[in-house]
Amino acid sequence: MKDYIKILQENNLLKVIDTPCSTELEIAHLSYLEVKKPDSKALLFTNPVDKNGKKYEMPVLTNLFGSQRALELIMGAKPDEIAARIEKLLKPKKPENFNQKLEFLSELIRLKSVLPKRLKSRGECQQVVKSKINLYELPILRTWEGDAAPFITMGQVYTKSLDGKAHNVGMYRLQVHGSDELGMHWQIHKDGAHFFHEYAKAGKPMPVSVAIGGDPLYIWCAQAPLPKDVFELLLYGFIREKNARLVKSITNDIYIPNDADIVIEGFVDTTQSRIEGPFGDHTGFYTPAEPFAVMKVSKITQKKNPIFYATVVGKPPLEDKFFGGATERIFLPLLKTSVPDLIDYKMPENGVFHNLILAKFAAAYPAHAQQIAHAFWGVGQMSFVKHAIFVGSDAPALDDYSAFCEYVLSHISPASLLITSGVCDQLDHASPNACFGGKLGVDASVDKSTPAPTLLSDDELFLKFQKISPEILALRQIFTQTKNPITMIKTLKTAPLKELFKRLLAFKEHFKILVFLDCDARLENDYMNVWRVTNNIDAQRDIFINGEQIGIDATAKNALDGYERQWPQMTNCTRSVIDGLIKKGLLDSNSEFFEKFEIFG
Repeated sequence: MKDYIKILQENNLLKVIDTPCSTELEIAHLSYLEVKKPDSKALLFTNPVDKNGKKYEMPVLTNLFGSQRALELIMGAKPDEIAARIEKLLKPKKPENFNQKLEFLSELIRLKSVLPKRLKSRGECQQVVKSKINLYELPILRTWEGDAAPFITMGQVYTKSLDGKAHNVGMYRLQVHGSDELGMHWQIHKDGAHFFHEYAKAGKPMPVSVAIGGDPLYIWCAQAPLPKDVFELLLYGFIREKNARLVKSITNDIYIPNDADIVIEGFVDTTQSRIEGPFGDHTGFYTPAEPFAVMKVSKITQKKNPIFYATVVGKPPLEDKFFGGATERIFLPLLKTSVPDLIDYKMPENGVFHNLILAKFAAAYPAHAQQIAHAFWGVGQMSFVKHAIFVGSDAPALDDYSAFCEYVLSHISPASLLITSGVCDQLDHASPNACFGGKLGVDASVDKSTPAPTLLSDDELFLKFQKISPEILALRQIFTQTKNPITMIKTLKTAPLKELFKRLLAFKEHFKILVFLDCDARLENDYMNVWRVTNNIDAQRDIFINGEQIGIDATAKNALDGYERQWPQMTNCTRSVIDGLIKKGLLDSNSEFFEKFEIFG
C-alpha cells in the first residue's frame, strides 16, 4: 500500500490531510465529496481521531481508486489492455511464424504466475500480533448518521468451502458489533454465503479471515464477478503477472496475502445470527436491518506501520464508478463467450450498475434483442440487472449519453418493451419482494417508433395537467426533438399514480412518456433523476402502458401502492458535519456543487 501511496503522490493524485478528523462521519463525508470532483484525489488522513478526540495509531486512506488515472496506475495497465490479453487466451490463433510462436510461448509462461503461492513462513501482515483483541482500536469509519455502527467497508473477506477445494475472497461490509465481533453481510447470492450454508449443514464453525490493505489490486479482485468457485486471486496473478503470495492465518487455516496491512481472523458460529444494519449503501439508500452471521474474532495481526483503508458508498458518483468501469471493460471478452453477438456494453454509474445496462449488439433477426436480454439475465451477476437497453451496431457510442438517448427515444414504442421478472440484487429496495422482482428490457435495435406528439410548452402542458390534478407541482419536458419526449413530473402523491396517469391520457396527443417523481426531486437534475428512476421502480408494478403512452412511477412506494416493505431513506450528509469541515478549512462551501449531487437530499 505504501508503494502505491508513493506512486499517487508522484502523479499528484494524493492529498495528505494532517488536520485531526473524526472517524465519526467527518472522514467519510470529506471523502464522499472529494471523489465527486472532476480532479478527485485519494485522501490520506494522518491524524484520525475517534468521536471523543482520541488519536488512532494508524492513518486512514480513502478514495484510493478515486480517478481513472489512479485505477490504471494500480492495475499497471489500462483495462482495455487487460481485456485484450484475456481475449487472446479465449480465442487463440495458430502461430504462423517464429515471432508469433515466441509471443504465444511467452503468454503461456506468463500464465505460471496465475496460481497463488503459499509461503511457509509468517507474513509481513503478522509482524505485530495483538495481545488483546479490540476492534475499536482500528479507525473504522461510521459513514452516515443513520448507520447502526462503524463498518469496515473495504475488507477482503477470505473463506473456503467445507471440503477445502474452493477458495474465495469477497468484499462485504462488516459491522462492528463489539470489540471482538463482526457482522458478515454476505448477500444470499454470494460465494461466502454458499460456503456458510455448507458449514451450517455440517454443524461446524466457519473459518474466516479479513484482510485490510496490502496491494490495492486485491481489493478490486475481491469484487470481480468471476464464475462460481474460481478464486479471485487467480485474476490478481494474471493481471500482475506474478503470484499472489499467501500466508496461513495464525488461529484458523485460511490463507491471506502476505503483504496485507491488517488481518482479522476468526470463526463464524453457523447456528447464530444477529441484526445487521441499517447501512447507507452504494445504491444511495439505506439497506434495512436484517439478520446476518457474526464472526467471533480470534486474533488481530498487522504490519509494524499499517495503513487502514476504507471506501465510502452512497449516491453517485463515487469510487465504485472506477471499480465498475474497470470490471465492465475487463469482463467484456468473457461476457461475449455467453453472448457472442454482443459488441459492447456500459453500466452507467448513476444507474448504480446492476440497475441499468446499455448494450450494443449485431442485430441479425427478429427478437434478437429479447434473446440477448434473456442471456444477460442468465449470466452470473448479470442476472441481477434490472433494466437493460439494447441497440444495434449503427447506434451512437454507448458513453455518448445524449446521442444514445436521442437514438433510443427515436426508435421505441410500447411494443419495444419486454417486462418480465427474475432475481435482483439483495440491496434493491423497489421490488415488492427481497431478492426478486420486475425487470425491463428495451429493444431499440428495430425502429418501432410511432409519430411524435404535438408538443406544447412546459407552461402550457403544466396548466392542462393541473386541471386534471393540483397534486402535479411542476413539469419539465426533455428530448423534445425525438419521437418519444420525456415529461418529468413532480407530484405530491396521495393516491396510486396509475390512476393519475389514466386521467392524464385526456391530453395524450401532447406527450409520450411521463415520469413521476417525488416532490423533493429537482426536475433539472437529469444525472440524479436517472439514479432516482432506476433505483425506485419495479418494472412489473411501476410501468403503465396505454396505447402509445408510457407512464413510469419513480416515486417512493408505500401502502397506497401495495408496498409492504419499509421504503428506505436516502444517504444524505449531515449539515453540521459539513459545516464543521468548512470551518476547519478542509472543504469549500459550494451550494451549486451540493445541489448538483443532492448532498443534503
